[in-house]
Amino acid sequence: MTDTSASTKGLIAWLWRHYLRARAGWLLAATLLMVMEGAMFGALSYMMKPMFDDVFVGGNASALGWVALLVFAVFATRAIAGVLQKTLLGHISQHVMGEMRSDMLGHLMTLDSGFHQSNPPGALLQRIDGDTTVVARVWNEILTGAIRDIAALISLFGVAFLIDWTWTVTALVGVPLLIAPAWAIQRMIRGNARSARVIAARMSTRLDEVFHGIVPVKLNRIEDLQLRRYDDLTQERIRTEVRTIAGAALIPGLIDIMSGIGFLGVMFLGASDILAGEKTVGDFMAFFTAIGLAFEPLRRLGAMSGVWQTAAPGIERIRDILSVSSKIKDPARPLAPPEGVPDVVLRDVSLHYGDTQILDGLTLTAKAGQTTALVGPSGAGKSTVFNLLTRLVDPDSGQALVGETPVDQMRLSDLRELFSVVSQDALLFDESLRDNILLGEDATDAQLTSALKAAHVEDFLPRLEHGIDSPAGPRGSTLSGGQRQRVAIARAILRDRPVLLLDEATSALDPRSEALVQKALDALSQGRTTLVIAHRLSTIRGADTIYVMDKGRVTERGTHAELLEQNGTYAALWRMQSQE
Repeated sequence: MTDTSASTKGLIAWLWRHYLRARAGWLLAATLLMVMEGAMFGALSYMMKPMFDDVFVGGNASALGWVALLVFAVFATRAIAGVLQKTLLGHISQHVMGEMRSDMLGHLMTLDSGFHQSNPPGALLQRIDGDTTVVARVWNEILTGAIRDIAALISLFGVAFLIDWTWTVTALVGVPLLIAPAWAIQRMIRGNARSARVIAARMSTRLDEVFHGIVPVKLNRIEDLQLRRYDDLTQERIRTEVRTIAGAALIPGLIDIMSGIGFLGVMFLGASDILAGEKTVGDFMAFFTAIGLAFEPLRRLGAMSGVWQTAAPGIERIRDILSVSSKIKDPARPLAPPEGVPDVVLRDVSLHYGDTQILDGLTLTAKAGQTTALVGPSGAGKSTVFNLLTRLVDPDSGQALVGETPVDQMRLSDLRELFSVVSQDALLFDESLRDNILLGEDATDAQLTSALKAAHVEDFLPRLEHGIDSPAGPRGSTLSGGQRQRVAIARAILRDRPVLLLDEATSALDPRSEALVQKALDALSQGRTTLVIAHRLSTIRGADTIYVMDKGRVTERGTHAELLEQNGTYAALWRMQSQE
């Protein structure tokens, strides 16, 4: 019980510190309204005494007016307070949920590549959307009701004690019997809820993989396999959720049994006092109403403990994800980025991914304003060079420099402002072509038109219904591969950065598209330090320097002609591709 209590306090403290303290004024107003709404239960039960003693039993007709008026005032006050507090808390909860989702997305985008490699997109989607939705239940079912129900219980038991404390103690005789079972049930609910959140993340991951790989799924005829795997997860989640629901329902059930035991004792005790003339019918009806009205708040509060145990794992997961820090951070005393068109240098760089060595003492230089190409087999470490330069990863040893400045001595924002990147998979967002090219950059119509022309995007714009404002579709699905590449090149042209990174930018294109894209890339490379990764050697034969890499090291270096004269790996690759 101590562990659960400490965890609950820690989660509430975290929510207060990060999201609720700034809204303390609104929360105070909502709390006062909830207390007012809850207190009306006690006022209503107390009105039963004059109603029965003065009006029904005493026959005082003149008292009927003011008693009826007070009863109406109780209901009206409760209605107004209820509407206002629900509106206030709804306003707070929606803003907190929105802020929480934004915080999570913003934080996740700052985390390094290693984190994203070990956490699939579907699981992260579940963290942002699913876990925050569960937290919203805390607002809707707990905050909007707990304070009101506590206030109602205080006022109702206050009336009950005022009438007869012995009756009240008798009504609550079963409460101690609830403590141990309630503690065990709460631990069970929390464990099942935590499992349910994990299973939900796995289900989201499965859906993400199916929808992103729908073409391979169809071509390999594995629809049934994927559906079966998803169904297995669904059944596992159903079993977990049902156990959680059953556990949450047990607590109100136990409260009902406890209440029944207490009521049974009060019936005998009350009847005895009334028959002896020690209490009036009005006393008993006021007490009976107070205890009767107390049942429902008690049941709701009992159910809320289950709701909290269900929501707590979601809050824990949100807190945990926001506490993860990136291994790639800004330096304490950042240096200014280089000006102009810089050299790009790697000096004796080594890097491991786990037990696998990716780079082994790699040294190379891409001279300012020239084109430098990296070639070699898959797994040679070529793409890792780009990741090092842009600090998606940091080396185990050695140094990467842009100009004379080590990349880890610049702010990440300053460093990445130096690069334009065009990769084999041109990532387009489900927005218009205009938005995909601008990506938030400020550009004049003349600059945009110039980029479209240089990238040969204007060649296919007339065939699109809305021209540059046509939607690209999910991941650019409305465009061909060559069109997506040209949009990415237009983006890089408009970005106009001093260092250009080209990662297999034409490898997946047909000859006609490749010719157009290569022409655009050649124009884009002018006046920039350009690094090119290529498998097709014909696309980099004009490079100023070509590095041949294998197993994370440079094995050959020179121009196209010099490497052919060396008659090594490059020459063999050239002959093979020429024959093909």
